[in-house]
Amino acid sequence: MYRFLLTPRWLGLHLLVLVLIPAFVFLGRWQYGRFEEKSAAGDLITANLSSASVPLTTLDRVGAGTVPNTVKYRSVTVDGRYDATHELVVRRRTQNSVLGFYVITPLVTSQGTVLVNRGWVKAGATADAPPEVPPPPTGDVTVTGRLRPTETEDSSGIRNRGGLPPGQVLLINTADIGKTLPYPLFGGFIELTGQQPQAATAPDPVPRPDVSEGGGLNLAYAVQWWLFIGVAVGGWALLMRREAHDLRAAAEDPAREGAPTP
Repeated sequence: MYRFLLTPRWLGLHLLVLVLIPAFVFLGRWQYGRFEEKSAAGDLITANLSSASVPLTTLDRVGAGTVPNTVKYRSVTVDGRYDATHELVVRRRTQNSVLGFYVITPLVTSQGTVLVNRGWVKAGATADAPPEVPPPPTGDVTVTGRLRPTETEDSSGIRNRGGLPPGQVLLINTADIGKTLPYPLFGGFIELTGQQPQAATAPDPVPRPDVSEGGGLNLAYAVQWWLFIGVAVGGWALLMRREAHDLRAAAEDPAREGAPTP
């Protein structure tokens, strides 16, 4: 009765199922791995955000290249003076679904200079028009903010290019920006959360990072791929059972018109 399982049609179906099962296992494991990575990264960022502020020099130094992701979003403090003459704006930054610029102002300290992302401003009339940027405070300031590693094309997903208007960049890359400045830079940069004294007007602050998802979507995809294994095996068994039932019925009832195609 089950000799039909050795026909070319059924051998092809067996092969397809045997290929799909390990493929679904692999895809599920890959999505679960992404879930674990994002969950671990989210836990680390949450812990860093809740940590007490420390002096910048305890986590970063001049000429370090960058800071490790293990200290990403740690709160740091540093004293210095803003150098508005070397201020830059970072193109193609969206906030509240509006396209604009980040404002990057060097803060000169006794240990070196650190780039400070003072916040976001709305774009001008055209992409190349300079935006309106509130000036930084003059004199000595104490800056508090989230420490960030230098941006790269891989970490940001933004493709860097030249030929931009003066004073504009696409990435907050300390190595590249440092080549245009007359002083050495710390490896990372600071995302401003507070300063004393406060400025009369200031760019919109950069929002706190959202880590609520934590890879939940990847976990759902992993479960989905593994459920597909049951669907494939169950469908395979159901088709075999139905084919056997039809052949048995045809054998018991010779008057039945036709038999299922093997």
